[in-house]
Amino acid sequence: MAGKTMIRLSVMLGAATMLAGTAQAQESLLPADIVPETDTAPATQAAPVQVPAVPVPPRLTQRVLPRLSGEQAALLSQLLGKDSHDQGLRFSGRTPPAPADNDALVRAALDHAHAVRAGRLEATDFQEDWALRPQAYDPYPSFVQAVKSDRVAQWFAELPPPWAGYEGLRAGLATYRKIAANGGWKSIPAGPDMGLGAKGARVAALRQRLAIEDSSVSASSDSYDEGLRSAVQRAQRRYGLNPTGVVSTGTLGALNVPVATRVRQIMANMERWRWLPDQLPKDRIQVNIAAAVLTVFEGDQPVMSMKAVTGKPGGGETPMLQSSIHSVVLNPPWNVPAGIAKRELFPKGMGYLKANGFRVIGEGDSARLQQASGDTSALGRFKFDFDNPFAVYLHDTPAKGGFSRFDRLASHGCIRLEKPNLLAKRLLRDVPEWSPEAIDEQVTGSTKTVRARLNTPVSVYLLYWTAFASGNGQINFRDDPYGWDAKLADKIENRSAMQIASR
Repeated sequence: MAGKTMIRLSVMLGAATMLAGTAQAQESLLPADIVPETDTAPATQAAPVQVPAVPVPPRLTQRVLPRLSGEQAALLSQLLGKDSHDQGLRFSGRTPPAPADNDALVRAALDHAHAVRAGRLEATDFQEDWALRPQAYDPYPSFVQAVKSDRVAQWFAELPPPWAGYEGLRAGLATYRKIAANGGWKSIPAGPDMGLGAKGARVAALRQRLAIEDSSVSASSDSYDEGLRSAVQRAQRRYGLNPTGVVSTGTLGALNVPVATRVRQIMANMERWRWLPDQLPKDRIQVNIAAAVLTVFEGDQPVMSMKAVTGKPGGGETPMLQSSIHSVVLNPPWNVPAGIAKRELFPKGMGYLKANGFRVIGEGDSARLQQASGDTSALGRFKFDFDNPFAVYLHDTPAKGGFSRFDRLASHGCIRLEKPNLLAKRLLRDVPEWSPEAIDEQVTGSTKTVRARLNTPVSVYLLYWTAFASGNGQINFRDDPYGWDAKLADKIENRSAMQIASR
């Protein structure tokens, strides 16, 4: 991309990736500086969510559209016809020819430019928990200048977001479209697990399937040898599975996802890249919600990564958003949201509640639960606060066993961290009163709740990546636990169809 620095962000996602949760502030018995700690809030009690507005491009009817030369019009028509598919704005079907009328062609070009740079979706397409919003982008001034200087081709080439991650997905989209055009792949029949020593038709089918994405696999054998085991492990890593080298139910399911679904998955993730700004803070924290991994970037380089537990599907989804961590709460208590208390805790009886540090506040229908700070608190010893309309945050947990799982979508919405102590020490390292020794003393020798404020807030991004390119260009996929990929791909396709129909 001429004139732009390609920030190599998502090529690092295969090893480490990006964040989230859900909460509600309640009446507190804590010092005034301490915000009550929760893990999620029932929708019936939460305050109305205020998410950023989707920027609306200026109305073209108020502007004089430039006149294209014959050569410019022909070039623009050719580029529009191809680029709609290349940029993941259309899934299937042949894109109609570009308009022949000058003004209609210019409007089509400006609409396409806005979709490629700032996203295809419009305001009504965004779900409440898709709280990332693209920056305002007006392609008109640069297009007018490109026409005047006869640089339409260069203008067109510079439209896509300036991210290596986006470019990796664009190249991957072309690869998977080609696979689809060649007939895709056949499903591997169900059956017993396949491992070293296995032979037969299912092993042959496995080889044929793997060879489509991995050119090093020979498809001319029906034997499960060491080479095939290594290929299976590579595939399992690409799909975020435990690399056992044995094809069981989970691996079979990932391999049998149709290629059309993978194409739509790439389209959805390309759209999410278009919601990011042209520049990200060089120092930031990212969490990949789908992969349940947190990554710390300093100087635009990953310096720390850890496993996370993110929101479970079906009501505990972690929202996509951007904010800044401003403080770390040491020894946070947990004010239990009413829905969780009613469904999960009150039924266990007072003996359980007392044994686990809960106390009942209030009576009757207004009664609520608060869990004391300490090792048994659901929030552990650390909570990382950042302002957002969902009141989500990162926190510690006493349930360390959850980090050993490959499927780590199990929280009520907030992000549980594998190594919160290390993250707290890194964020507070320039705060003199919070040396590593002082932090350790506070969380091991006391249960007193203290808020440690950062000298410099750190940007945090909660992102949902289910497809991304590794350094060698190989596309990695993750499950779409929230079903957001299919919804987003549908919205992209519908909006593109509406724009074509309106020409």
